[in-house]
Amino acid sequence: MDLIYFNTRTKPETKILFKIILLFSICQMYICADFVYTIEEGKRPGTYIGDIATDSNIMESIQPEDQSSIWFTLLQQKDSIFFRVARKTGKLYTSQILDAESICKRDKECFQLLDVVIHRGSSSIKILTIKVNMKDINDNSPIFPRKQINIEFEEGQEKGMKMSIPNAIDKDISKNNSQISYELKNSQDKPFELMVSKDVTGASKLALVLKEMLDREKQDTYKLQLIAKDGGSPSRQSVLDILVSVIDVNDNTPVFSKDIYRVYIKDEPNETFPILTVLANDADLGKHGKISYHFNPPTSQSFKNHFRINEETGEIFLTKRFGTYTGDIFIINATDQGQPPLSNIVLVVVVVTIANNPPYLRLKFMHSPIDNRYPIREDVNVGSFIAYGEVIDKDRGLNGDVTCYLYHNKFQLQKLRIRKYQLMLKNPLDREKEEHYDVLISCQDKGSPLLYTEKIFSIQVMDINDVRPQFTKDTFKFFIDENQNSRITLGYINATDPDLGDGGKLTYSLITNNKKHFLPFKITTNGLLSAIMSLDHEFQHTYHFKVFVKDNGTPSLNNTVNVIVEVTDKNDNAPYFTFPSVKPYNLHITYYPDARNKNITQIKAADSDSQENAFLKYQIIRGNDKQMFTINQYTGFLAFNRQLSQQNAGSYQLDILVKDSGRPVLSATTTLNLTLTISNNTSEM
Repeated sequence: MDLIYFNTRTKPETKILFKIILLFSICQMYICADFVYTIEEGKRPGTYIGDIATDSNIMESIQPEDQSSIWFTLLQQKDSIFFRVARKTGKLYTSQILDAESICKRDKECFQLLDVVIHRGSSSIKILTIKVNMKDINDNSPIFPRKQINIEFEEGQEKGMKMSIPNAIDKDISKNNSQISYELKNSQDKPFELMVSKDVTGASKLALVLKEMLDREKQDTYKLQLIAKDGGSPSRQSVLDILVSVIDVNDNTPVFSKDIYRVYIKDEPNETFPILTVLANDADLGKHGKISYHFNPPTSQSFKNHFRINEETGEIFLTKRFGTYTGDIFIINATDQGQPPLSNIVLVVVVVTIANNPPYLRLKFMHSPIDNRYPIREDVNVGSFIAYGEVIDKDRGLNGDVTCYLYHNKFQLQKLRIRKYQLMLKNPLDREKEEHYDVLISCQDKGSPLLYTEKIFSIQVMDINDVRPQFTKDTFKFFIDENQNSRITLGYINATDPDLGDGGKLTYSLITNNKKHFLPFKITTNGLLSAIMSLDHEFQHTYHFKVFVKDNGTPSLNNTVNVIVEVTDKNDNAPYFTFPSVKPYNLHITYYPDARNKNITQIKAADSDSQENAFLKYQIIRGNDKQMFTINQYTGFLAFNRQLSQQNAGSYQLDILVKDSGRPVLSATTTLNLTLTISNNTSEM
């Protein structure tokens, strides 16, 4: 601030003006306030801050009779939303929870300025500036951007190599509460240390520093913890998990399992079985540890013509007969695929012995093997060619005179010419009885001692669709109650087919001629039979039809089976009278006292149901109070029950009931109007 000088001739008014300007400038720099209060952040709404009325001594200057007219208000401004002042008492309170981190900036004084107006009646007599300092509390922990980070170091990197680590952030605004210190935990006896520095803004810069070189083959991962702790009281902290992975470099040379390999072999070339396998290991990972094998460049071409090496497995094969060869030495290189590649060598000593050789049988089949079994269709004809055989024996004379034998009930070996054979089918095959055969062919020379070889191989009989589906029953019979809801399941029609694949997959269908006979059934492709509508026993009580089944082979085979569905009767029909056919029925009868036949007439009824549901019984239910009549409950014959006299003549109305024997019982009634005459004759003429 510039200095201001006054001389003796300066006017008094001018000096007062300059003093006001100076005081205003100082207030701007240091924030002049009438009163200063302090409160911690986080307090609940309604927390008491200060008593403005008491601190301002405003009541001392007011006459007692006028003090009741004094009241206080806050000028509405941005900062006043956090506070309220009691209108009558002038006490200052919080109106909401104060959060210093959302209101103030870091490392700055945190306060709010309030203008409080003191009123007397309808006039304002004074405006006070209140400064409320908000004290930061340690309510935030240091937070890392992530809970875990992964860091990679290459093995062999020099001491002092650094990898950056994210720093933690503390939202608290006071210096102590937001000041963070760091500690690397679990670092004892580990080749790492923590480096902490500051950038131009004062923020911490963290790095993980190598204390010594790493070796992945000794340890490939490390787990560390970085603890961030603030300076508050009590202190708060958080943890960052650090996973350090050691990246492999090609720093290991392949190492052979032996210092020298020695092998004794016969002069018998074999492209299938190796005479020797050299093996080297490399402790590196990935392509750095993948090894290929080669003959050392100085190895002669003639030697390479007799031996072959599998570059991936290290297997060495004898590919050509030597005849007079007795032994030799060669060198094998093992090289990894690193950049640059590393290699090692080993010495191999091969001693070849020349002696009488056993025969060797080589077979060539019509088809390539599947899972080490040679496939043959089960419908192949007897006498068909299966494989061609050739006997190999490098010996001469009787040592090279070889005969082969095969003893099997399905296959035979036929000699074509010297050392040439063909394998043929001897008897028919049936996969459903036997699906594979193990076959042994033995070949023996006539040398001394006798030498022989055996060839064992497997024949897989391949399925064809040669078996038609077979039903598990000759006839399938099902029962279903009449009047059932539609789509009632009856059961499964079961058939089996031992063929494989599509030849064993079955599809079912109904055989029906819809134009002549309608079948109220359906069958799913897997044989589930069900009704498609409610059935009526009285309409048809038995259904006879056939079910057709076919497999999905080529050509498709099929079969049929008889199916019987019986509809079980339910008592759903009431009996009805066939005589009399009208109701009421008028009948005139004459009684003869001495007549032998007491029958009057036969009541007849019928029922559409069957069995017990149609077994009918008759009875008189009304009008026979004098017990003059009786009815046979089974036959329906109505007859006189006793001897009658002239006094019994007259008219009678009989109600007759007929009922069936079902459950529930169903019935019907009819009425007979009888006019009875008593004859003077003792019997009917």
